[in-house]
Amino acid sequence: MGGHITRTEKEVQYAIPNDEIENDRLDLQHAVFGLTIDGKLFLAPAKPIHNCLDVGTGTGIWAIDFADEHPESQVVAIDLSPIQPTNIPPNLRFIIDDAEDVWHYKQEFDLIHARMMVGSLADWDKFLDNCMRRLRPGGWIELQDVYTLGCDDDTLAEDAALSRWWRLVGKAFDKMNRPMIIADKHKQRLINAGFVDVQEAVYKWPMNTWPRDKRLKNIGLFTRENTLQALEALALAPLTRELGWSTGEVQVLLAKAREDIKNPSVHAYWKM
Repeated sequence: MGGHITRTEKEVQYAIPNDEIENDRLDLQHAVFGLTIDGKLFLAPAKPIHNCLDVGTGTGIWAIDFADEHPESQVVAIDLSPIQPTNIPPNLRFIIDDAEDVWHYKQEFDLIHARMMVGSLADWDKFLDNCMRRLRPGGWIELQDVYTLGCDDDTLAEDAALSRWWRLVGKAFDKMNRPMIIADKHKQRLINAGFVDVQEAVYKWPMNTWPRDKRLKNIGLFTRENTLQALEALALAPLTRELGWSTGEVQVLLAKAREDIKNPSVHAYWKM
């Protein structure tokens, strides 16, 4: 194991926590993605992959798994925060960088992977244009994102705490010019950026163990814990900074939203 990390972190005001609890949540989220797509790391039919870019790598868990599975590939993984481990595969390089800055990568990438970047970018069109410029001809980009909060049988009311939480988080991130509820526009933005053969796969992450299907029930078990951990992380700073809520008001909303998440009679899910 002998990869390396380039540390050039810039001053950033984070909208969500950047601590050990959040890092554990990101690793749990990685497990849910694995359950969702049958242990695969990506769905794009990209091959061969000589160079791969992972945008918003977070804890680096996806990039590490990819580098281990593809020792023939050179992997660059970027993030704003230097929270990645140092004991990494020799074909992996972590760079502390901002995906919204000018891209200085000299190589062309065969695969660009960006997971859960909603709420992180101000200008998606510019980001996708950068991706298009740095992809080799025939290369692929894969965006893996949360679409929205869903429920098909009205067991989650519009005025339920969990519904309100999601709408308020979306409103707060909009005010920060970092839209959260935007993945429904990914496909058209990719087309507008000049990408061809754009494909969209939609999945459901049940909010708890309410499904009868064993596979979905298992995904729901992991999703429940992931969402419970995400509630405060996504809401506390945005709602207090942008919407003028007090910390106490946010905590009351979160307590009620936790009840919705844990209630198996509420058939809510994340549309992914």
